[in-house]
Parts: sequence; structure tokens; C-alpha cells
Amino acid sequence: MKIFNTQSREKEEFVPLEPGKVKIYVCGPTVYNYFHLGNARPFITYDTLRRYLEYRGYTVTYVQNFTDIDDKMIKRANAEGTTIRELADRFIAEYYYDADRLNIKRATYHPRATDSMPVIIQMIEALAAKGFAYETDDGVYFDIGKMPDYGKLSHHNLEDLEFGASERISLDGCKRSNLDFALWKKKKEDEPWWPSPWGDGRPGWHIECSAMNKQYLGDTIDIHGGGQDLVFPHHENEIAQSECANGRQFVRYWMHNGFINIDHEKMSKSTGNFFTVRDLAQQYDYLVLRFFMLGGHYRMPINFTAELLMAAQNGWNRIQTCIENLNFILGQAPGIAMKHYMIPFFDDEGALTHE
Repeated sequence: MKIFNTQSREKEEFVPLEPGKVKIYVCGPTVYNYFHLGNARPFITYDTLRRYLEYRGYTVTYVQNFTDIDDKMIKRANAEGTTIRELADRFIAEYYYDADRLNIKRATYHPRATDSMPVIIQMIEALAAKGFAYETDDGVYFDIGKMPDYGKLSHHNLEDLEFGASERISLDGCKRSNLDFALWKKKKEDEPWWPSPWGDGRPGWHIECSAMNKQYLGDTIDIHGGGQDLVFPHHENEIAQSECANGRQFVRYWMHNGFINIDHEKMSKSTGNFFTVRDLAQQYDYLVLRFFMLGGHYRMPINFTAELLMAAQNGWNRIQTCIENLNFILGQAPGIAMKHYMIPFFDDEGALTHE
């Protein structure tokens, strides 16, 4: 079995770190709303990979997190007059409702970022002790300049990234570089907070996944999956944090699925071509949506149209009809092996034959 590794940009023979066992981490949803069609693709893609590996006899430890603290969570919780915990509880339940109907297996672990706070703080402390992190008035940042191979996943040149960032963002006197990213954000008004050595606050988004990886899978994992949009900066920053804190390779095989386009345009809330799985399930069976997602190569973009969904519906119906017919035959002739049945075929001239 070979896997296309995003980091090497090559197909590589899959050899797990420990024979017979596979450790997989997949970035999960931010639980402030129902998950959308773009979220569904990686959930289905890596669920299928997991099932195949288990079919091949591997013991798979599969982790998919819930991001339950970030700006979107805070904004919606404040707007509804609720807590982020209550908001997360609500939409984690909604996630399971949709995911179960998409036939996505429950992960071995579904950790919440807010439940991994001790590990998050320990990782930041390790980065600071090794000189990879520094404190400012508003938080703690990772120092990109201390990691010479930053960009090795996305294959971005560091100088180009710094120049591009300087064109968009002006330094506020806190960060050393526009590319430095937050590990810890100090408390602001109307935001939830946790105690830390750098003052009350909350973690940055990137450090959450690094900490949950370490807590549930260890310092090095076999496969890390996610959407193509996460290659930079999220997964690039995960590598920086994890490898600098732990002193060893973080991920052996990086896998990223392609985008979903709506009528040949990128799915976006601003353009109005944005669909949640819950909305689509009012018109199409959940398993038709799964069948549609798996109809193309996972790394290639998928174009979502009503016509293609209908084609997927028809294809799924044919499979269902075939299964029903086979079950009917078995029910009518219990104990008779299928090989005893004459299956009709037609030769090149259209004459009926049998095999």
C-alpha cells in the first residue's frame, strides 16, 4: 500500500511505526454550528481509510478532535447568552447525529481542546524553555525565526512568506515577526479563560491539535489527515510546535483531501453557495451524500451540482437494488451456495450465454 505524502510530494510505501498498529489524527470540527459539506469530505475520506486499514488487519487508534474554544465559539456563545461549554455540548451532539447517519464510525477518542489544557500548557512551557517561544503583553508566541526548516510541509519559502505577511499586516510592537503565531492569548473582556504561568487566558488554535496529538497518540504518529486548506498555516504550525517541543518527527505521512466546489465555484458563505449536511439531508439520503463524496479521487476537487447528486442517487439505488435481489435469492434458497446459480451473460453477438 502506498500513500501520497503531502510533505514529500511523492507516493510512499506505507510502513507504520509499530508493526500491525496505526495511529491516525484527523482535524475535527469547530463546534459552533452544524458541519458543512466541506467538513464532511475529510470526515468521510479518513473514515474510509480507517475502515480499509482495519479490513487489512491493522489495529487503528483513530483520534478526531472537537475544537471547542476559538473566536467563533466565543462570538456565538456571547450572542446567545450561553457558555462555550453549553454551546459545544449542543453542537457535538448535532455532529454525532449527522456523522452517524453518514456511517462515519466513532473515533477511538474524540477529545475536546478545553479538556487538554494541562498538556497545552506543558507544551508551551517546553517551547519557552528551549527558546522557541516568547511572551508579550498580549500572549505567548512561537518564534518562526528559530525554526530553519519552517515551511517544509507547504513548501513555502520563509522569506516570501515574511514579505507577503508584511504587505498585509503591520507589526504592533509585540510580535517579532508577522509570521509568529499565538500559543497563548491573554484574557480579554467577555472571553473564557484558564490560569497559566503567563496569566489568565486561552490557547491559540494550532497548539490545541499538537497537544491532543501528544496526549492521545504520543510524540510521533503515522498519519495526519485534513483538508487541503489546513496545509498552511495550521498543519505547518503543528509541525513547528510539536517537533520543537518533543525533539522528534511529528508525522510520518501527511494526507490532505481536495476542495469541494459548488457549480464550479469555491464554496463560501459570502457568495451564498454554502450548505450544511443537515440542510442537504432534507433532499438527499445521508448515504447518497457519502457515496457522492467517495465518487472521485480524494485529493482531487469535487464539483457539487444538483445533476451530479442525482447521478449519485441513481448509482446508489442500483447498488441497493442489487443487494436486495441477492438477499431475495438467498432467502428463497437457503443453504445453497451462490456458485450454483447460473448468472446470465451476453456474448459479442448478443447471444445469451451462462457462466
